Amino acid sequence: MKGSDHKSKFLLTNREREVFELLVQDKTTKDIAQQLFISEKTVRNHISNVMQKLNVKGRSQAVVELIKLGEITI
Repeated sequence: MKGSDHKSKFLLTNREREVFELLVQDKTTKDIAQQLFISEKTVRNHISNVMQKLNVKGRSQAVVELIKLGEITI
């Protein structure tokens, strides 16, 4: 049980969490890139990495799973 608790607390990196918190605020990839001072490609990479971690096929599915896991809130 402790192992799964530890894993769920650190599923996302801080930057991935920042990206998804902005994504749920209906920000575009461009908006997120400008706000975090990173490239749009880097934003897409963070989103893709999270989708792989969660084994989902889209941003929307990733958001739903992250909310269920308590990683992000709306």
